[in-house]
Amino acid sequence: MKTTTRLLLIACLSMPLLAACNKQEDKTAAVEQAPLAAPTTNDSTAWDTYLTKVVTQKIEGATNVYLYTLPDPAGADFQGEYDRQLEKAQTDVARGGVDGTLLAFGSQNSAKSADLAIASFAQAQPGTMKGVRVMFIGAQADADRVKAAVEPSGAKFEFVEAK
Repeated sequence: MKTTTRLLLIACLSMPLLAACNKQEDKTAAVEQAPLAAPTTNDSTAWDTYLTKVVTQKIEGATNVYLYTLPDPAGADFQGEYDRQLEKAQTDVARGGVDGTLLAFGSQNSAKSADLAIASFAQAQPGTMKGVRVMFIGAQADADRVKAAVEPSGAKFEFVEAK
């Protein structure tokens, strides 16, 4: 009897502590969902950080995430990096979709990121990407081009304006 009473007392006393913890988590979640501002420079590290945060905020339901980014187009090895990312993205798309996969494209140059996404889906077979989300982070004008390339594959297109 004493043990049962003690357990009930401990349970009653710990409830306010658990409620306080949950309130703290709710405040933290609200802070994490604050709007992000895109970097105003072509610093690749700053852009990678920004793009990662955007994807993290929109990750709900994704079990596999692939982020394709590009360096500053004025950089020394831009074309080499573009070619490597394109090869990786084309391989990932060619394999077909797995439910819960998120493919995200973005960089400081929206047009180049759109070109990468479009080229990645150029050989995609119709309906092979069902259950996959494709996120484009960039400018609206480029998003329309990417959406047109992605939709035949059956993937769900999402646009996040980089601002």
